[in-house]
Amino acid sequence: MVASAHAAVREEPVTYTDGQTTMKGFVVYDDAAQARRPGIVMVPEWWGITKHIHNEARKFAQQGYTAFIADMYGDGKTADNPKDAGALSGSVMKDPKVMEARFNAAREQLAKQSSVNPQRIGAVGYCFGGAVVLNMARAGADLAAVAGFHASLGLNTPAPAPGTVKAKTLILNGADDPFAKREQYDALKKDFDAAKADYQVIEYPGAVHAFTNPEATELGKKFNLPLRYDAKADQEAKAEAAKFFAANLQK
Repeated sequence: MVASAHAAVREEPVTYTDGQTTMKGFVVYDDAAQARRPGIVMVPEWWGITKHIHNEARKFAQQGYTAFIADMYGDGKTADNPKDAGALSGSVMKDPKVMEARFNAAREQLAKQSSVNPQRIGAVGYCFGGAVVLNMARAGADLAAVAGFHASLGLNTPAPAPGTVKAKTLILNGADDPFAKREQYDALKKDFDAAKADYQVIEYPGAVHAFTNPEATELGKKFNLPLRYDAKADQEAKAEAAKFFAANLQK
């Protein structure tokens, strides 16, 4: 794993709260840099905080960001099977107020970090996390840029009014992802167009759900789910996201 060889990247656990719930996230940054830098809130897949999300955070740290891995479930809970993962993610998504509170608690922690410029904060989400960050953009969260990798498109926030969406938004999905329905894309585009939002959708031919996660293929086989790592789509989507965040967070 190349990322861990980068000795200057530090990863520190952060315990924080959302109301009465104890949350256990992580701040990840390159301690070789002294200046305050843009921050990115990272919202994991429905499994919770996994090795994949830690690796992604280290890559963002190497690109000059402070990443904050959000705990969306409380107490750092994770799931190792779809039933539990569905129950945990569903408990957040069924109530937009819970989703927003959990995200905002993480954003607040990121903004407090001494390595962060609190005026330049974005967000990235994977699968379930993609749905979270897209919904936060729709809700008018104070974010400069939002990207979703193989984002679920379950919209649980009201259609945004014109001018509401502050975040520039990038959706990087697999064209063959059966979890993202055409009608969901249509609804998302209709709402973003009506809100005059600045957004882009890129679909990668042949890619299915979870294509950035090297563990996805094995998980797909284990649980008979359409999950598969796709090295080409992963590389292309990461390059697109790197350009997008550089243009909108580092200017």
